[in-house]
Amino acid sequence: MSAAAVISNGEGKVLLLNHLLRPFSGWGLPGGFLASAEQPEEGIRREILEETGLELDDLEMFRVRTIRRHIEILFSATASGEARVESREIVGLGWFGIHELPNGLPQSQRAVIEQVLAKGKAY
Repeated sequence: MSAAAVISNGEGKVLLLNHLLRPFSGWGLPGGFLASAEQPEEGIRREILEETGLELDDLEMFRVRTIRRHIEILFSATASGEARVESREIVGLGWFGIHELPNGLPQSQRAVIEQVLAKGKAY
């Protein structure tokens, strides 16, 4: 089981991470696997802090989805401060506007970003 988040800043841009272990395109939503007995909200906060140094505000569950046999819990959140690469698994990060999303970002993640932003949950 994993958790991921659509995190926006005060400019309405979304944080994406270029992850070393993602096949094809490294860019995607920040998140990761939950530890044994870890609650999803705790897990996403831990992952974001470990990978970017950011603390999350306004954290809200957006959706639960399955990918084959895998369960992913999606959140929306805001963050302020300066994101920085804090993990060897991350080769880069950036804040992207809805019309600036990187090439190769999976369509499923583009759709989630658009849905969260359209509902105003990430502002």
